Amino acid sequence: MKSTDITLYHYWRSSSSWRVRWCMGVKGLEAKYVAIDLLKGEQRSSEFLKKNPAGHVPALEVDGVFYQDSMAMLEWLEESFPLPRILPKKSVDKMYVRSLAYIISSGTQPLQNLEMLKYHSDDPVKQKAYAAHWIRNGLAAYEGMLHNNKKHIGKYSFGDNVTMADLCLIPQCYNAKRFDVSLDAFPLIKKINEYCLTLKECKATSPDQFQPK
Repeated sequence: MKSTDITLYHYWRSSSSWRVRWCMGVKGLEAKYVAIDLLKGEQRSSEFLKKNPAGHVPALEVDGVFYQDSMAMLEWLEESFPLPRILPKKSVDKMYVRSLAYIISSGTQPLQNLEMLKYHSDDPVKQKAYAAHWIRNGLAAYEGMLHNNKKHIGKYSFGDNVTMADLCLIPQCYNAKRFDVSLDAFPLIKKINEYCLTLKECKATSPDQFQPK
């Protein structure tokens, strides 16, 4: 299948969207990008709900069929376009990388998304404190896994290649900055984040490149 058959419906600042954009960049894929403005509520429009009934971004269109959940998208991209890899070869190493990724995708990012913050409180100060709490909690768990498995660390969370774990971590570090969570308490994460931000594919798919002018 040609990569031009892919359309990603995304929001520029969505960490879930960035992880998919970055994955496609790593794999050298071209895709059509359609912006969905979360602040304007476009994710709840009847048109978008036909693409993703959950009302979340990203949504991925492949050959006219729509799919949801960024982690499922990463898995599909890995299976359909296996090189460069975002998962190691050994199954036990894949489990480790997925464990890191899910700390962010399941246990951190959903707790500080826009919907959750608004449900928690209408007070922006309380929203920020709530998001910061869960970001620190998630990054502490990620840092702990890295610390306990230092033999796996290279330039990235696992070895010397970008993996699914990094695709989830770096966008979360971007969110940490948004909510004034310092990475100084997480030195292993901070080092990985600083290195990844120098990468061509990371920079090309970052929120800065997709922010509305």
